[in-house]
Amino acid sequence: MTGTVPLPPLTWAGIARLGLVQSAIGAVVMLASSLLNRIMVVEYAQAATLPAGLVAFHYAVQLSRPKWGHGSDIGWRRTPWIIGGMAVLAAGGVLATWATTLLNASFGLALGLSVLAYAMIGAGVGASGTSLLALLATRTAPARRPAAASLTWIMMILGIVVTAGVAGKLLDPFSPARLLQVAMGVAGGAFLLACLAVLGVEGKAAPVAETPVGPPVAFAEALRGIWDDPVTRLFSIFVFVSMLAYATQDLILEPFSGLIFRLTPGQSTSLSGVQHQGVLLGMILVGVGGHGFGGRAGLKLKRWIIGGCIGSAAALAALAMAATVGPGWPLAPTVFMLGFANGVFAVAAIGSMLDLAGRGGAGHEGIRMGLWGAAQASAFGLGGFFGASAVDAGRHAFGADAPAFELVFAIEAMMFLGAAVIATRLNADNKSDISREAIA
Repeated sequence: MTGTVPLPPLTWAGIARLGLVQSAIGAVVMLASSLLNRIMVVEYAQAATLPAGLVAFHYAVQLSRPKWGHGSDIGWRRTPWIIGGMAVLAAGGVLATWATTLLNASFGLALGLSVLAYAMIGAGVGASGTSLLALLATRTAPARRPAAASLTWIMMILGIVVTAGVAGKLLDPFSPARLLQVAMGVAGGAFLLACLAVLGVEGKAAPVAETPVGPPVAFAEALRGIWDDPVTRLFSIFVFVSMLAYATQDLILEPFSGLIFRLTPGQSTSLSGVQHQGVLLGMILVGVGGHGFGGRAGLKLKRWIIGGCIGSAAALAALAMAATVGPGWPLAPTVFMLGFANGVFAVAAIGSMLDLAGRGGAGHEGIRMGLWGAAQASAFGLGGFFGASAVDAGRHAFGADAPAFELVFAIEAMMFLGAAVIATRLNADNKSDISREAIA
């Protein structure tokens, strides 16, 4: 096997095209995790635990992300893994929708097909998303990584928002046939968009015969090797703790606004929109600030991460107080502050992933991205379950709503502070400095 000539860094147009792939991934995931969630519970009168369990299962399947990343590492090409993953993801989205339409006719068959479909969704997201991030890490210039992380994640959120709006309008009046048609349109359109967006971006490096490389490293050996790196291990822990805190409020914020502040479903939905506005603003700030302000990229990202985690903790502490004060509290500004701080830390963390993915030399970016993606997926799966169950247990123990929410928000704030402490041990400015600092 021969080595390859390094390709030039991606242009902004190339980075934006990879962002379109993120938009496509987000569109299909929205279909499975949001739209079908509502359809199962409302139109098909199923218990909320059914879609919640399927979404948690798709996160569990994403624990295979390191394997997918390793496959793209040893294959020398990311594009086939991105396209193949998108094909599996799109097919899984359509199958999940078809299975949903069968719930009233044959629950057993619908459940079996749903499990298969959500396994395909998890595998498709893992293969395409991990390989996409690995490609972004290897081909983005260091100075552009904060802005690249911001741009691609903003495009993913926009993909979710646009798809949700268009699909919602096309579904009225609702019918199973119309639902399946919309799902096929979303999945097919997302797959075509991803294929067109990624086509030619990676390029084809010319072989260099005089630069020999050894045989591919086995997955278990590669995983053991990167886990032995103290910074990779520390960053994995940071990703898990911070994303656990991030995901814990996901399923309880709207019930909180309804139970404590007596908001209507429409008002709660509007409040969620306020939170996402804050997230987008925080992401944009990191993208512009991380790219445009002075200083080295790794140090800037570390500061954004710590600031975002501390800001998230402060916003959650404010929500804990809001649970006690009740309707007189300025809820919307507090939720906006939470979204803003979440957006800051999340994009800065993703930018750090891009910075740290190449530690130890080229050829292991995919498995590192996969390891961090698995940490994020497990945190998301556990976070939603923990938040909802902790509130239920608190309401039962205290006999009241307010102290239950207050306790859970306070626990989330402490988790974010813990993540900030871990982040202070990260230093992406100099690779040798990282190792010494992390071990100390």
